[in-house]
Amino acid sequence: MSPLLARAAGGRRNLTILDCGCGTGYNLRTLLAPYGAAYGFDLAEAGLMHAHASGRPLVRADTTRLPFRSRTFDLATSFDMLQCVVDHGAAAGEIARVLKPGGRFVGTVAALEVLHGDHSVLSEEVRRYTRRQVTALLASAGLEPVHVEYAFASLFPLMLGVRMVQRARGARPNGREITVPPAPVNGALAAVLGVEAALSRVVRMPLGSSIVFLAQKRRTPPK
Repeated sequence: MSPLLARAAGGRRNLTILDCGCGTGYNLRTLLAPYGAAYGFDLAEAGLMHAHASGRPLVRADTTRLPFRSRTFDLATSFDMLQCVVDHGAAAGEIARVLKPGGRFVGTVAALEVLHGDHSVLSEEVRRYTRRQVTALLASAGLEPVHVEYAFASLFPLMLGVRMVQRARGARPNGREITVPPAPVNGALAAVLGVEAALSRVVRMPLGSSIVFLAQKRRTPPK
């Protein structure tokens, strides 16, 4: 995500940023901090209790009814949140509303329904997306898709096998779905993903477990 955020920032370090579904505030403290003043909101009170450690302004809010004025933020981010919102069209519309004209929206969503499994149940996913669906969602909110691509393609075969087994035996969500693997495994996966990241600069990934996107709010309403 770092290269896409840097692209969205366009060299600026004084952006007003809104992290939609900020969770425990990790991205407020790390990923977004270099680019300006970051604000966050989340619907889950438990996550916000941890997020207060970020020292950033926070509010509890529903993405479909944001308590912010229109045309307030230069950049909005959303990491694996939209797939959990029932009315994702309203959520995208609200995010577009609070962006300034020319403001940008960077995020990730879960990809491909075939990968629905234990983690999907644990995180209360409503849906998973294709590239075409993400593009259509952004456009319907008045956002021009700039970059919409699959990510984690190298892990797709492994994840597909695991998810198929999970669906065959029935959902059994548990904490293992969100734990960090042992260091040697984690290191190997990181190396594989590093190769994929380099390759994705010249080749479009045909599928993946996630979709990353960058969109821009139109400066003038469409005629």
